[in-house]
Amino acid sequence: MDTMQLEALGETATWSAGEALAPLLRPGDVLLLSGDLGAGKTQLVKGIASGLGIAEPVTSPTFNILLVHHGRLPLYHVDLYRLDRADQLEDIDFFGTLEAGGVTAVEWGDRFREVVDAGTVRITIHIESDTKRLLEVVGSDRRGRELVSDWSRACDGIIDLVVREDGSL
Repeated sequence: MDTMQLEALGETATWSAGEALAPLLRPGDVLLLSGDLGAGKTQLVKGIASGLGIAEPVTSPTFNILLVHHGRLPLYHVDLYRLDRADQLEDIDFFGTLEAGGVTAVEWGDRFREVVDAGTVRITIHIESDTKRLLEVVGSDRRGRELVSDWSRACDGIIDLVVREDGSL
């Protein structure tokens, strides 16, 4: 499966989707997250962190740009919102981070598309209502497609999550 849609009914469901993804992640996996402010990108990463066994609080790295959390795998949480130019990715050692042997979750991963196209999985979160989010998930390579398929199965049956596998993104 290359694509999937998840309907998340509330913040807890977005968190749960991240928790369901975490056990499937391997070193080198990259998640490129995009969506409007307040869509739930950080909430999804909080769920991933929980599923990776990270006990410390996870917050948006908007002002830090990169935060590192340690659990079953290192979680590199990157936020590109405040960067203006693609050459600033070198300043934060973005490409070194992608190769550092952990999982990299990149908020605002749709910025600098010409450079940041290394995504295993692209996740776009749309605000459907105050309590409903639609996550469009695309596997961009072989590993990404495998991850999308496995994540779909892992989310099946989670309360307040609806999986659509029709590929109609």
